[in-house]
Amino acid sequence: MADFRYKSGLGSVGQYQVSGHPWITGSGASGLKENTEHKISFPRVAKSVMVYLDDSSGGDNIHVHFNSSGSDANVYDAKHYFPLTNDRDSITFNVRCKEIYISCPSTNNRGGGGDSGYIVVAELIGVDSKEMFDLTGSGLTDASG
Repeated sequence: MADFRYKSGLGSVGQYQVSGHPWITGSGASGLKENTEHKISFPRVAKSVMVYLDDSSGGDNIHVHFNSSGSDANVYDAKHYFPLTNDRDSITFNVRCKEIYISCPSTNNRGGGGDSGYIVVAELIGVDSKEMFDLTGSGLTDASG
């Protein structure tokens, strides 16, 4: 008889029903420079991600998105991002993902400006991030917005 061993994966309902493992990172108030982008890669698949604008030093806006704005112009052109504009603003995404991007827009480019800080809190599940597919398509990378 074959030896079967259960392995959790993206479709494992139980992984999403239990509390995830906490994971926190961030960047200081001047860590995200104007007109730059940080890629936050999770070691496991996240089932929930919260991004908090920690901008007490007087910086400015940040944008949170699921694809790089540098490699996909549609992230900005089709508004595939969420802006955080005031100190202590936050957004929570209850989605499974392996990475997010945080950018600090240029003063002369789509609003914002100045260096900014942020905190990312993720709830990770027992699925390796290599198993997660890239998030693309309608509402993420398409041109229509």
